[in-house]
Amino acid sequence: MRAPDGVLLTPAEWLPATTVKAVEALADGLVTRDESEAIGYDELPVSGRESAPEMAVLAGREALERAGVAPASVRAVLHAWTYYQGHDFWSPAHYVADRTGATGSVPIGIQQMCNGGAAALETALTRLVAMPDHGPVLVTTGDQFCGPGFDRWRGDYGVWYGDGATAAVLERREGPAGAALVLDALVTEAAPDLEVVHRDVSRFQEAPLSAGPTVDVRRTKKAFLTGTGREPFVGRLRETTTRVVAAALAEAGLGPDGPAPRAVLLPRLGRATARDIYGPAVAAVTPAPVVDLGAGTGHLGAGDLFSNLAALAGDGPWGLRSGEHAVVLSAGAGFTWSGVVVHRP
Repeated sequence: MRAPDGVLLTPAEWLPATTVKAVEALADGLVTRDESEAIGYDELPVSGRESAPEMAVLAGREALERAGVAPASVRAVLHAWTYYQGHDFWSPAHYVADRTGATGSVPIGIQQMCNGGAAALETALTRLVAMPDHGPVLVTTGDQFCGPGFDRWRGDYGVWYGDGATAAVLERREGPAGAALVLDALVTEAAPDLEVVHRDVSRFQEAPLSAGPTVDVRRTKKAFLTGTGREPFVGRLRETTTRVVAAALAEAGLGPDGPAPRAVLLPRLGRATARDIYGPAVAAVTPAPVVDLGAGTGHLGAGDLFSNLAALAGDGPWGLRSGEHAVVLSAGAGFTWSGVVVHRP
């Protein structure tokens, strides 16, 4: 989808101040040296107090302040997550809307695993396209990967999970952009047949964690790869990523003969995944460098996309200059892939 002119995106993130170092996890036997080298991250933010929705509220307030948007003017709040939100039978999106002051909005929960941030962004964009006079939309994500139900270090192959929240305000507005980026395009592709990678094929359970005391992604992935083999699966991930990047650039009007984007920012899944999957997939389309900003965050569940966008909107080493474009990739179980193109006005 090519975004209409004048769609501004103001991102923000909120991360806990407390972190756990990878060297500490190695010393405590939580990870092996091979795993540490394959992922290559330094530390993970760990929330000991704030729940996932509470962190989302903090990120949402920050995004609204940066955008200069009054909470009362927000017409929709889209909250995305990957893991448990703190209550069993409840709508976290309504909590986020209430606590950010967006009490006149329509809250919507988005549960599309780690591509949830992109799914929420696409939903927000379609609202703005369908209703040109629609007011601002607030998108938030929040995840807390804590025990006893989740082992952030050993619950999955090749992924370390950090706690945190992200947000973005999406609006149609003319004039000074402030801390905003211009949204150029968003492309999504899905492969529903790959849902089995994260499903226990033996049976459907009656309640959460009925199959065991913790979420065990390794078990379902191992069962899937035993049947299909790793290389065909990895090849499919590369091919789909290549198509998504190519389609996103084309939708944004960035042809192969034009200047390359400043960078392609990756989901925060570690050094080996960047090397084996994303690097070759992106190189088939553009010479732009691939960048993994997960060294200090790990994988933020549904929040990688907006955390990367916050880096592009900031003053750090990957902050975009006026006129520069960048691509941000997102992916999640299911499987679903999204490519987002933005530029600095």
